[in-house]
Formats: sequence, structure tokens, C-alpha cells
Amino acid sequence: MVSLPVARGKRVAGRPAIALVGAAFAVVMLGATLPTPLYPLYQREFAFGEGVTTLVFAVYAAGVIAALVLAGGWSDHIGRRPVLRAGVALSGLSALTFLLAGSSGWLFAGRVLSGLSTGIFTGTATAAIMDFASVAGKRRASLVAAAVNAGGLGAGPVLAGVLAQYAPRPLSLCFLVDLVLVVLAAVCVEAVAEPVRRAGKPRLRPQPIAVPGEVRGVFARAVVAGFAGFAVLGLFTAVSPAFLGTVLHTTDHAVTGVVVLSVFAASILGQAGSSVLGTRRALTTGCAFLVAGLILVGASLPSASLAVLVLGGVVAGTGQGLTFRAGLGSVAEASPPERRGAVTSGYFVAFFAGISIPVIGVGALSEAFGLIVAGTIFAAFFALVAAVASVLTARR
Repeated sequence: MVSLPVARGKRVAGRPAIALVGAAFAVVMLGATLPTPLYPLYQREFAFGEGVTTLVFAVYAAGVIAALVLAGGWSDHIGRRPVLRAGVALSGLSALTFLLAGSSGWLFAGRVLSGLSTGIFTGTATAAIMDFASVAGKRRASLVAAAVNAGGLGAGPVLAGVLAQYAPRPLSLCFLVDLVLVVLAAVCVEAVAEPVRRAGKPRLRPQPIAVPGEVRGVFARAVVAGFAGFAVLGLFTAVSPAFLGTVLHTTDHAVTGVVVLSVFAASILGQAGSSVLGTRRALTTGCAFLVAGLILVGASLPSASLAVLVLGGVVAGTGQGLTFRAGLGSVAEASPPERRGAVTSGYFVAFFAGISIPVIGVGALSEAFGLIVAGTIFAAFFALVAAVASVLTARR
């Protein structure tokens, strides 16, 4: 990869800019998963059940999708940096809301803000990283974007879990740390050059996502193969604390964080492996890993086995990384530069739908039949979805 020249005074481009945008990206994603190991504490503090927990998670996903749909293409018109600034600011507001939370309503507000931040930042940061890469480095840049995304999401539960278990003020200290990180992320955004040249008057009205005709085939294959993988991430992020606490009788918040991290760490390894396999083989292999991992996750619940649950999460996480990275790289490379922000945002809309909708279903089923039945049904259904996606991808 060849660095682009430094532009506009002391602001940087090329590899340094990729590193800075990636650091800010990681911080915003970290903030999105900080509450994961804290939900059992919030349930006791504010007296609500698992159904409310899944709704709190669902409003986060709704915020992500709303931001992606309404503002996904803004950075193509007004520039990447203004949109990145807005994402960092919303992340800080989310952390502040959780810091001041005095009832379950504050959790809903904080998660909506976090969802808006994630939705604004995800597509824009991915597009910016691709913009700063050289022609020969586009594929590597897409791996950086995908790995930073998953790495930040995985780091959030570990940070919150360790601080909640071993430090004072379990419901506030991690958000104080997050606010410090958000300030550093803002500094990173201000240090990079603007890679997009504005054409005419900025268009600030909502920009519905539209996928250009020449990208639709690639886009459809990527979305179909990755949907089940993001459903697995949603399961581990939203309801794994309840599984660990009520089914596996593990209440250590740090353990919860490490379990969630293991899934995201496996995702990063899968993303790295996708470069070796190539797009088509990565998609089909990833689906096979998803099927195997979901079978293990489903088996871990009736048997109350933490080891099998973690193994299933790692296998499924590897499959998610393979499908996600292959899909993201193919979509970003196929997109015209002037539409890249909108198209990558559309890509993430499909996957955040995969994160949110199944989790709501698990919450409803768990209220009616219990977590073991709900989790087993979830695992069986999405193993089937992954198997169908593998067949469709191979045939295409």
C-alpha cells in the first residue's frame, strides 16, 4: 500500500489516516457493546426481565438501521469527516446517558444514541479507510475495516466485564473510561484529511440507500451469506449474560466479557482467512462453519456446558468472519467511489437487521418457554439458514 500525500496543512492521508480512522472506529464500536455484561446488574437495579433486555438491544439496532438508511450516503456529498465527527459525538452522548442512568428508560435512550452513532460511523469509516488506501491496497484496507469493527465490538464487553467484576462503581466506571476514549477518537478524526471532494451545495436531506445495478449481484450474494453470521453475534451480544447466569450458572462479569470476546476474536481470524480462500470459497466455507458452530451452541444449552458454548461461539464466529469479510471486500471494491458510502451503509443495514430481529424473537420465546428452548430453536433455525445460504452461494 502506498501512502497518499499529506493534505491540508498538518492533516494526514494514506496509511497514517487509515490508522487514525481505524482507532476512532474501534472506540465507537467498543462503546456499542459496553453494556453487554452489565445487563444482569441493570435487571436487579431497575427490576426488569429478559424481555426488556432484548428490547433495549433492539432499540440499539433500530437506531443503527435508521442512521444507515437516512444518513448512509451523506458522507458521499458533505465529506467523511463531518459525518465521523457526528458519530463520535453521539457515542459520547450515549456513554454520558448510561453514566447518569436512574431507570430503565435511560437505558433505552442510551442505546438509541449508541445505535445512531454506530450507524453513522460504520459505513462512513469503512468508506474512508477504503478512500485512503491505494488501488493495490483496497483488499487489505477492507480487512482492516472489518477487523477493527469486530475488534472494537469484542473489546467492549471485556472492558466492562473486568471493571464491573474487579473495580468499584460497576455501572459507571467503564463509561467514564469510554468518555476518555471518545475524546481521543475525536482527536483522531480531526487529524485526518478529507478524502471526498464536495460537489456543489451539500445535500443534508435524508439519502435513502440505493444499490447501483452493477453492484446488485455482488451485494445480494454477500448479504445472503452473512445474515446468519450477524444473528449469531446478536445472540452472544444481547442474551449471553442471561444464558451464562440462568442456564450455566456463571455470574462472573469478566467471564461474560471473555465469552463474547472469543466470538469476535474468532471473527477476526475468519476475516484474515478469507483473504487466503478468496471470496466464493470464503462464503461457502464460512456458511459451513456457521452450521457447525450453531449446532454446538444449541447442544450446549440442554447440557449446560460452558465449554461447548464457547467452542460453538468460536466456530460460528470464524464462519461469521469469513462471510463478513468476503462480502464487505467484494461490495466495497465493486462500488463506484462516489456511491461507496451509501452502498457500504446498505450492506450494514442488512446485517444489523440480522442482529436485531432474531434477538427479539429469542426474548419473546424465552419469556414463554425459557432460555434453553429459545436458544435451541434459534440455533436450529439459523443453522438451516446458513445451510441454505451455502447452497445458494455455491450455485451462483
